[in-house]
Amino acid sequence: MSAQERLTDALYGLGWSTVKKLPEPVAVRLGRTVADLAWKRRGKGVRRLESNYARVVPDAGPERLAELSRAGMRSYLRYWMESFRLPAWSAQRVRGGFAPKGLHHLTDGIASGRGVVLALPHMANWDLAGAWVTTELKTPFTTVAERLKPETLYDRFVAYREGLGMEVLPHTGGAAFGTLARRLREGGLVCLVAERDLSASGVEVDFFGDRTRMPAGPALLAQQTGALLLPVTLWYDDSPVMQGRVHPPIETPGSGTRAEKTSVMTQALADAFATGIADHPEDWHMLQRLWLADLEPRPSDGDPA
Repeated sequence: MSAQERLTDALYGLGWSTVKKLPEPVAVRLGRTVADLAWKRRGKGVRRLESNYARVVPDAGPERLAELSRAGMRSYLRYWMESFRLPAWSAQRVRGGFAPKGLHHLTDGIASGRGVVLALPHMANWDLAGAWVTTELKTPFTTVAERLKPETLYDRFVAYREGLGMEVLPHTGGAAFGTLARRLREGGLVCLVAERDLSASGVEVDFFGDRTRMPAGPALLAQQTGALLLPVTLWYDDSPVMQGRVHPPIETPGSGTRAEKTSVMTQALADAFATGIADHPEDWHMLQRLWLADLEPRPSDGDPA
């Protein structure tokens, strides 16, 4: 393990061991302070966030984009402060921490026994939404986590999410898809963060007027198992309660090849994500390159990754 990896792991460990013990108002202030400091430094992540917001809000000028990126960093640090503290929250605090709209789409799907795939972008706090599902709805689910470096950091994330009631599978390796399909055929619930393709073999979609790739997994799982595919978007308001929406189900087309059906369904998923992100851009935590045009090599060394 490199020195940088050891430092990263130690910092996350410090967050989970220390921040969760802070009174909530103190944690909120700490998160806002760290966010503002990071925003003022204008590092690569902040500049990339601002660049991504420029696609979401194309008529925004420099002042508006700066406001959005500052709000975006505050939202991002709120996610981390909440996540560090979430294992110490009472069941009552978890149940009162999330107020989703359109919940009947999910509860009806669970009751039907056909299996449900929830797909969501990196908005607000998806871990809190998951903890709410396991606590309020008393429904366990399976998800997939990207393998992080160092391995000890990945292990921390897996233990953290398993402690919230989730079954966590590694993203790498071919076994995850088969396990997810089995869970769905058993009538289970699968939750996937799904607007950024990590395999470089995703489905090309139009997203805010330009092309990107999104994972094929949610659409393929729904096709192969007959499960319901539900987009979810999340956002914060000025209260301690996170807001969310379960969008109507994405239907499997009645005709076409598997690839054609996957393309249609993934585009519908992208459209649902875009609706939620356009309404609450500051709660979309995309500090990496996403669009294909941004993934192409750039001559400038100063371009944010």
